[in-house]
Amino acid sequence: MYKTIDLEGTLNEINNIEDNCWINLIAPTQEEIKSIAEKLEIDENYLNVFLDEEEQARTEVTDDIQLIVLDIPSFEKHTSYSVSVTVPLVILQVKNKYIITLCVKETDLFDDFINGKIKNFFTEKKSRFTIQIMLKVASRYIKDLKIINEETNKSEKSLKKSTNNNDLLKLMNLQKSLVYFSTSLRSNDVVLEKLQKNNLIPLYEEDMELLDDVVIENRQAIEMASIYSGILSSTIEIFGTIISNNLNKVMKFLAGFTIVISIPTMVASFMGMNVPLGFFQESTFSFLTLVIVSLILALLVAYILKKKDML
Repeated sequence: MYKTIDLEGTLNEINNIEDNCWINLIAPTQEEIKSIAEKLEIDENYLNVFLDEEEQARTEVTDDIQLIVLDIPSFEKHTSYSVSVTVPLVILQVKNKYIITLCVKETDLFDDFINGKIKNFFTEKKSRFTIQIMLKVASRYIKDLKIINEETNKSEKSLKKSTNNNDLLKLMNLQKSLVYFSTSLRSNDVVLEKLQKNNLIPLYEEDMELLDDVVIENRQAIEMASIYSGILSSTIEIFGTIISNNLNKVMKFLAGFTIVISIPTMVASFMGMNVPLGFFQESTFSFLTLVIVSLILALLVAYILKKKDML
C-alpha cells in the first residue's frame, strides 16, 4: 500500500489503509483478498472474479466502484521454449477514496511508479493515475513488440546460415506472441474508446489530453503488431518453402547419383552372366576393358543428367 504525501509526489509505503491510498495486489493470496475485502467493505467474491487469467478487458461502473480491466504483456516460460502472453490488469476506484490495482501474475509494470520515475504522479488523483497506468501499458506493448521484432531478425539471420528446427520453433512462438498482443491491444482499444466517449471516470481537461495520448500510443502498438505479424508470417512461409526446395534438391541429386552408379553395376552384371563371351572371355584386358566401358557409360549418363539439371 502506498500514498503520496506532498506536492512533489513523494511516494511512501504505508501499513494501514488510508484515504487516497494505492493498494497494489500482485498475485494475491486468498487471505490477502479476504483482508482487503473486509477492510474496504467489498464483496470478497467480487474480487475473486479478477483472479481469472482469462478475464476480458472491459469497464464497469457501480455506485461505489469504477472498474477497468486491461490486458497487459506477460512472459511465460515453458520447459523448452518461452512465449509472451497477456494477463488481465484490474484497476478499481473504490468509493472515490482508494485505488486498487490487481494482477494475477508478477509484473514490473509499476516499478517506475514506486521508484518515483513517473512525473506528476499522485495517488489522490485517481483518474490521472489510472490513465498514467494505461499509458505505461501501451508503452510496454511497444517496447515488447520491438523486442519481438529484434528476435525475429536474429532467427532470420540464423536460418539463412542453416535451417535449424529450434529457430523455426522460435519464430512460431514469436508469431503466437503477436497473436496474443494483437487481440489484447484491440480489446484495450475498445476500453479506451468507451472512456473517451462515456466519461466512465471523472476526467479533467488535462486528463482528457493524456487519455488521447494513450489512445494514440495504443493504436500505434496495434499497427506495429499487425506489421510484425505480417512480416513474421511471410518469413515462416518463405523459410518453409526454402527447406522444402532444399530437400527436393537433395532427393534429386541422390536419384541422379543412384542412376549413375547403377551403370557399372548393370554392365558388370551382364558380363558376369554364365554365357559364352568368346574372344572377350579369353582376352587379358577383358577386366580393364569392362571397367573403362563402365566408367565411360557412367560419365556419359552423368553428363546428360547434369545438362538436364538433374544432378
